[in-house]
Amino acid sequence: MTTITSTAPPTITANIWPNIVAGREISGGGVEVLRDSPAHDVRVASYHSASEADVDAAVTAAHKAFSSGAWSQTPGAERAALLRRVAARIEAERDELALIETLESGKPISQARDEVSSAAGIWYYAASLAQHAYGDAHNDLGPNYLAVTVKEPVGVVGVITPWNFPLLIVSQKLPFALAVGCTAVVKPSDLTPGTTTRLVQILHDEGAPHGVVNLVHGGGDVGGWLSAHPGTHMTTFTGSTGVGRMVAQAAAKDLKKVSLELGGKNPQVVFPDADLDAALEKVVFGAYFNQGECCNAGSRLLVHADIAEEFTERVVQRAQDVAVGDPLDQSTKVGALISEKHLGVVSGYVDLGQQEGASVALGGSQLDSDRGRYYSPTVLAAVPKTARVAREEIFGPVLSVVRFADLSEAVEITNATGYGLSAGVWSRDIDTALGYARATKAGTVWINCFMDGFPEISFGGYGASGIGRELGRTAIDEYVEHKSTIIRSGAQAPSWVGGVGEK
Repeated sequence: MTTITSTAPPTITANIWPNIVAGREISGGGVEVLRDSPAHDVRVASYHSASEADVDAAVTAAHKAFSSGAWSQTPGAERAALLRRVAARIEAERDELALIETLESGKPISQARDEVSSAAGIWYYAASLAQHAYGDAHNDLGPNYLAVTVKEPVGVVGVITPWNFPLLIVSQKLPFALAVGCTAVVKPSDLTPGTTTRLVQILHDEGAPHGVVNLVHGGGDVGGWLSAHPGTHMTTFTGSTGVGRMVAQAAAKDLKKVSLELGGKNPQVVFPDADLDAALEKVVFGAYFNQGECCNAGSRLLVHADIAEEFTERVVQRAQDVAVGDPLDQSTKVGALISEKHLGVVSGYVDLGQQEGASVALGGSQLDSDRGRYYSPTVLAAVPKTARVAREEIFGPVLSVVRFADLSEAVEITNATGYGLSAGVWSRDIDTALGYARATKAGTVWINCFMDGFPEISFGGYGASGIGRELGRTAIDEYVEHKSTIIRSGAQAPSWVGGVGEK
């Protein structure tokens, strides 16, 4: 069995992450939380959870900043300038931010650097939209009418983000809310708070008015207080579908807006006529990128029966070459799992898959290591299409291989999970590829590629994968209300008081 040797990280002083309310850094009134690196078992951070009073103070500060117009009435060009300055700072501090994220999450440092760069790109893109949040004018309603529809910021936004892509995911939300003039209270995951804290500090360094962006730390109770707070006008959340339902229930009390980016059980569907070499690389990448701790992971391989045995063998051989190890090593592709609890969840699903009739073609166990928690890249072969491991999100480095007979069955299996975040299809036949894309209930469908993303392209899911869309030019619409103003000019309308027949 392979043994993972994790080098001790550079000598560091554990970061102490503050809560930030109305521009002031405060310790927070809750308990102290200590965070160890999941790969190295050394202390890398600590913070105090926010109390309910801290959350209330943060929402009050955001509401005051919004009501004052200090941000909501700032010209779009000025808001854009701030977002661009933040983007530039993210780029300049890429290595520092990537190290924080790797130490807190266990993901490979090379991947973390790429994610920081991607986050900066999103801030630049959101800045461009700050000057394009315009509405519509209607002058064809008759000779005496003109109507205009404008977009106004929704108000105070509660932003709740997960542990797997902390900087990237907050960057898919916060800059778009700020672009249209909203204020925010941000709660990052209690496991990976570091890069989000640095982001809020950067915002203040670059001139964000006090109270426009506030930060509270903590676990589910803090997220619950924030999502249910009557002073927020919207909640945007990324995380599990189960917690997403609770966020939606909390929002329903005040009928506030919600945007939910939730789980996925995303397939890559491979037909016999595909470029199998290209498909092979993306199947392995999609399954094991970020240790499989990714809502967008290609955790299902749907492979045509005619090539199933051969292609599965190739996947197993290729996956054996995936470098698992110390995330601070530049060559590592799969790092440490986030926690002991989550490792148990992943291991439990592999056991369940075998009980359901699947066979372990590769991996299937925790790797020995002197520090941290590592799980071997795993392939479950011959998985029945109705098995739970073929339908439920595992969120680990586990690929479930399911066979299909034709396009109709591939679509049936794809849509049988309730999730609808993304899917990939591999075929040289345009009718097959587009036929699959049109019939699949998913927010993103990749044809002959997988997990290729751009700030300009919207992202979100169907069904249990969420509500709303992030990224793309319509992302700002999540954070606005549409107001119509109808103007009548010219002759006054005839009186209706006297009724029919009045002379």
